[in-house]
Amino acid sequence: MTALPPTVADPAVPVPGGAGAPADHGPAPRARRGDAGSRRHRRAAIGFLAPFVTAFALFYVLPIGYAVWQSFLTVEREGTFGVAHDAWGGFTQYSQVFQDSEFWDSLVNVGQFFLISVPLQLGLALVFALLLDSPALKAKRFFRLALFAPYAVPGVIAALMWGFLYSPGTTPIPAVADRFDLLGPDLVMFTIANVVNWVYTGYNMLIIYSALKSIPAEVLEAATVDGAGQVRMAWSIKIPQVVPALVLTGVFSIIGTLQLFNEPQIFRTISSAVSSTYTPNMVVYSTSSIPNYHLAAAYSVVLALVTCALSFLFLKLAQRRAFQ
Repeated sequence: MTALPPTVADPAVPVPGGAGAPADHGPAPRARRGDAGSRRHRRAAIGFLAPFVTAFALFYVLPIGYAVWQSFLTVEREGTFGVAHDAWGGFTQYSQVFQDSEFWDSLVNVGQFFLISVPLQLGLALVFALLLDSPALKAKRFFRLALFAPYAVPGVIAALMWGFLYSPGTTPIPAVADRFDLLGPDLVMFTIANVVNWVYTGYNMLIIYSALKSIPAEVLEAATVDGAGQVRMAWSIKIPQVVPALVLTGVFSIIGTLQLFNEPQIFRTISSAVSSTYTPNMVVYSTSSIPNYHLAAAYSVVLALVTCALSFLFLKLAQRRAFQ
């Protein structure tokens, strides 16, 4: 008789998963290799992040925490000529901050400075970025470098240079300096704003120009086919597309305005219209020079909170306007 082929019921034939079947070890090594690769990726990510996290903690988080701690301390003496020592003062320093009219006047000064400087600065940055993105402009590399070059000049050097141009005794254009008191109390804020705009307009222009270069080429080609000119494309396509970049530069401008220090500090040496408490950072600097580090720390904390609140409010208003 012809032998029949073995069936599943034949005990001589191993059944997958049955008692006589060999163990299946296939997926296990692959899973182990995947786990090892995942661990290597995590270690690599930690290795790349460790230098940044360390520097961020040492030079940003810890100084902020130390400033907050210092703001809650006061200086006490045992007797009239006793040794001074730090003691817990609670909100004593903050009560002085909120009662100090010079600090709040300095915030008003930077608020006025913001209204004078930032709209013109961002407007020029947007115009320059649109011109650089226009196909009609020649020598784009030269103009891009020329507009950005002032940002490479340190703020102190820029203030000294413009102060030389504004001073009646040293200016090469005495007709302007004699006719307009550019360092007087009426015009000194516009003078400082001119220095800041000269330095930072090119920086903001580069951010907006980068946003313009990310606009899909097919969108601009479709507008060209439809007969739209450069002005029409700039107004209807390019400007709406760079609104996030304008919001970003607006936030940077708020932070930079509240941190204004170098330019007015330099102009203080050549103009009596700039006081030692002209800006909030100058208030902090003059207070720490007394020295009163605890009160200066309280000023710094309040200034940081004001900066965060205004930046957050600006972002919320910009987002609400974008969704309308």
